[in-house]
This record gives sequence, C-alpha cells and structure tokens, in this order.
Amino acid sequence: MPLKQSLFTNVYKPDVISCLADLSNDEVFTPPSVANRMLDMLPQELFSDPDVKFLDPACKSGVFLREIAKRLIKGLAGRFPDLQQRCDWIFQHQLYGIAITELTSLLSRRSVYCSKYPNSPFSITRFSDVQGNILYHKIEHTWENGKCKYCGISQDNSLNDAEREGMETHAYEFIHNINPKGILNMKFDVVISNPPYQLSTGQGQSQAKPIYQNFIEQAIKLNPRYLVMITPSRWMAGGMGLDSYRKKMLNDRHIRKMTDYALSTDCFPGVDIAGGVSYFLWDRDFSGDCEYTYVDQGNFYTMKRRMNEYDVFVRDNRAVAIVNKIIALGEKSISTIMSSLGPFGLGTAERGQKAKGPNTFGLLSSAGKSYIEKTKVQSGLAYIDKWKVILGKATSAGSAHADSSGLRKVIATADILEPDSVCTFSYFIGGAFDTRKEAENCLGYLKTKFVRYLLLQLLSGININKDKFKFVPLQDFSRQWSDDDLYKKYGLNDKEKNLIESMIKPMD
Repeated sequence: MPLKQSLFTNVYKPDVISCLADLSNDEVFTPPSVANRMLDMLPQELFSDPDVKFLDPACKSGVFLREIAKRLIKGLAGRFPDLQQRCDWIFQHQLYGIAITELTSLLSRRSVYCSKYPNSPFSITRFSDVQGNILYHKIEHTWENGKCKYCGISQDNSLNDAEREGMETHAYEFIHNINPKGILNMKFDVVISNPPYQLSTGQGQSQAKPIYQNFIEQAIKLNPRYLVMITPSRWMAGGMGLDSYRKKMLNDRHIRKMTDYALSTDCFPGVDIAGGVSYFLWDRDFSGDCEYTYVDQGNFYTMKRRMNEYDVFVRDNRAVAIVNKIIALGEKSISTIMSSLGPFGLGTAERGQKAKGPNTFGLLSSAGKSYIEKTKVQSGLAYIDKWKVILGKATSAGSAHADSSGLRKVIATADILEPDSVCTFSYFIGGAFDTRKEAENCLGYLKTKFVRYLLLQLLSGININKDKFKFVPLQDFSRQWSDDDLYKKYGLNDKEKNLIESMIKPMD
C-alpha cells in the first residue's frame, strides 16, 4: 500500500488527539468522537461537494479539519479517483484554519498535513509556505481604560514590554478584528470550532471573563451556510456579562439543532466544566423551532423547542411541562422576597469575635457562629429584627452532580437566623418574617424536592442567587407545605412527580 494511502487508512492509532483532549481545563481539546458528533449534525452531502469551504477559526489540535478531511477523501473519491490529486484539492482548496497560539498552529498542521511544515517533503500535500491554510499571526491587545476593547481582558501593568517578550498574549486573531471577513478574504460554507472559553480579568478564576460568545458572534458575521460550535452551557441561564448574548441566542430562529450535556464529563471525559457543555447547528437558511437534545447521566431527551419561551432557557426537556403548569397560575416568584448576595455588606472572610458584647449582633459565617460589632453592619438594617431564612450561596457539590444513587441535594445550606443576627457574603436571605413560625414554614418549603427541582433548572454553575428561584412560586407561609401539597396544588401527574422524586434527595 502506498505510504500516503496508508496514512489515511490507518491514521493515528492510538489517537494522540484523544490523549490531548484529557489534559487540561484551560483550553479544552476536542476528542475526535465529539468532533464527529458535531460533524454529523451537518448535511452529509457537503462532504461530496468539491466547492464547499470549511473554516475552524480557533484551531487547537486540528481535529475538526482532520475529521472533515477524512470525510471529504471518502466523499470525493468519484470526483477525484487519484488519491494524491484528491488530497491536494481538499487540503489546498477546502480546508482552512486560524490557530489560537503558535504552538497550536504547529500541532494543527502536524495533525492535518502530517507535518508541522506543509512545505516540507513530509507533508501529505505540498504548499509553497510554512503555514499552508492554517494561519497564525501574533496579535496584540488594544488597550482602552485598562482593558482590551475586543475581549475585555485586564491590562497587566506589572509587566513591561521587555518582560512580555515571547509570552503568549492570548489576543486571538479571529475576535480581535472588527471585520473577520478580511482575515482570509473568502466565503466559507461551514464554520466549525471549539473556541477558547474564558480569559482572566485579573480578579481570580471565579471572575474569569467568558469569550466564547465573541467567536460565535464573529462567525455569524461571516454569514456561512452553517455554523457548528461547542461551548459551556452556562449562557442559557447565567454567566458574567452574557445577558445580551443569551437574548440573541434565544431569539435566533436559525439554530436548527442543539445537544446539551448536563455534565461536561459525559462529553469531555475527565474535564469538569460547571454547568455542562453544548454544541449547536446554526443554519442560515432555516427558521423555526430547535431540535433540542438534553443529555443527563447517559440518557438522551429530545424535543422541538421554541428557545425564547422564557427569558432564560429551561435545559431539561422533562421540566418544561412542570414549569408551564406553575406559570399558568400567575403567582409571584419567591425571589421577590429574597435578598441579593451579601445582604449585610459583610465579606466572606469576616469572622467576627468569640465573645458576645452589649453592642454586638450574632454573626453566621462559613466558619460557624460568632459575634460582630453593630457598627460594622451598614447594610440590610431592615432585616436585622426579623426571623430570617438564610441560604448558602454555594450549591451542594455542583448543581448537576448526582450522588451514587443518581440523586441531587442542590441546596447545601439552609437555616434560620433569629432577630439581631446577620450573615456574611457566604449567604443570602430566602425570606424575612415577623414570626419564627413563618420562617420555619418558609424554610420547610425551600427544602421540599419540588422547590429544589425548580431551582435546579436555572442553575448554571456552583453558586445560587435569588434570580435562580425565578420559577419557584411564592406561598402563604402561615401554613406548612409538603411535596404532596405542592404536587396537588400545581396538578402534577404521576410521571412528573416520579421525575422529581427520582432526581432530588430528601433534605433534613
């Protein structure tokens, strides 16, 4: 068998790209199996058309271009019977990429052309230059008021130009450009990628700024026939600075298909991304409801959905009927009586003092109970003399993570603070009342499986705030509420009740 034909029929065993996909949470490499599931969303006749052009605007391992090449080599066999002629046409006229770093440009060329230098005799097809159709240009950030005007990353003033020399800037070319059409100056039929997910804002990992939405918005500017991308799913119900992007996506009728994984590890083995991941097919010539598939613990649930049914997206298809029954009653949300995070203006690190004094309040922090001088409390004064239901802002082991029995707790901490007590930023108020009995009834309600199931539908990360209780209705807390009471009030059928019971664990 000729050498080049052997390379295509026995390529990469074991597959080095599969190994790379398990390495890091920072820049998530796409396993070939995931790349092929994304390619399966496209009309397969594209891979028999010699005029279709494909672009990956955020090349890391080159897996998308490599897997597309495999399909084109098979699909164009009738058009180009000679394998070398077929390869030359495919690699030089149909496959294009923009690498995110110099290292990934070399890696991508190696996996696509079988040589990191496509003008070398080892390349599967010969180009006249060292880049081929996988480009990399080092781009600098454009600083305005201490931030890059394109991606929003903070300017690090601790490094001078000499110290920066040779360092990766992470100024990705595709999104640091007002007009992305000018980068390659050609029309693309398909744009497909797994873009970088976030950049540091200089305020720690918890405040990293999402940037994947910038790649999607730039790709749409290219006006391709099809766009396929995989990103974190957090945008559906939350995410820092993603409100505008979420509104655009939910109202975009061109999204034809979407597959959403509640657990990222079901898509990217060994990589835990809070809120899960999803990939979608955007079809320029389509307008209608989305064929949406939700994947939970290996089970696939598919239905046609109007994505803008609510101003946030309910990811679990099985929950839609339950949410609609609640909304139909037109009740207020319990979020209307909840506080924002940090209701008393006390930081997470505040620990107070051990001894109670004549001018102290009780203090609840993540370290337990103590006391704090009244003068340190400047916010939330209207809550202080109330009986307060408090909730920890962190979920229990992550919102979508189930225990070995498949059950989720969702709320990690819920308790009552008596009058003259406050809490740190680790908590927020779920309701404030004149009597202990009302607070106890509210606490009991928040601990029901019914409430925690509705809360689960809007969690997109490890933290809770009052906005996540949007679908939880406000009740009369002069009485107690049980799950059976709530199932009856909202007309849940046996299937819906069993769903909630099968997902949410009891909470003492």
